[in-house]
Amino acid sequence: MKLILRADIENLGRLGEIVTVKPGYGRNYLVPQGLAMLATEGNQKVFEQERRKLQEKMDSIRFSAQETADKIKAAPITIEVRVGEGDKLYGSVTTANIADALTEAGIEIDRRKIVLDDPIRSLGVYSIQVRLHPDVQAEIALTVKRHGLDEVEEEPVVEAPVETAEPVEESGQAEETAE
Repeated sequence: MKLILRADIENLGRLGEIVTVKPGYGRNYLVPQGLAMLATEGNQKVFEQERRKLQEKMDSIRFSAQETADKIKAAPITIEVRVGEGDKLYGSVTTANIADALTEAGIEIDRRKIVLDDPIRSLGVYSIQVRLHPDVQAEIALTVKRHGLDEVEEEPVVEAPVETAEPVEESGQAEETAE
């Protein structure tokens, strides 16, 4: 099935290109979404008249994606997580966590645009790719650090001496009384 693309589509083509796709993909997705139209002579003439409007629309989308990319580069993101022994994370940091952290920083991004091969399972600094548009990509400077570092250190120090102090005092008193 031959179609004229009405938008830039990743892994398929650019605005105005005539492409060949499987009939189901074209009929069930591309045409109903307004991303393509059948490649007939009449549609080619109609497309040439619409081309300027569509190109302006695509340029505005690309411009807004570039603005978002600039915001992302300027805002380093920090995610605090709970860790166990050996600094292993309880769970992992996923695209949803990163999208939530970006939202808190005032940058709205769909989590599906964040490229993460595997979830992050250890502390550290990461560079994460974001595909905002087929022509625009950005990098997030992501820092994964321990949550509540001060609180975690205080709890074991407070609890441990209390538990060990009581038996020592009791046994010490028992020895003094026995003498």
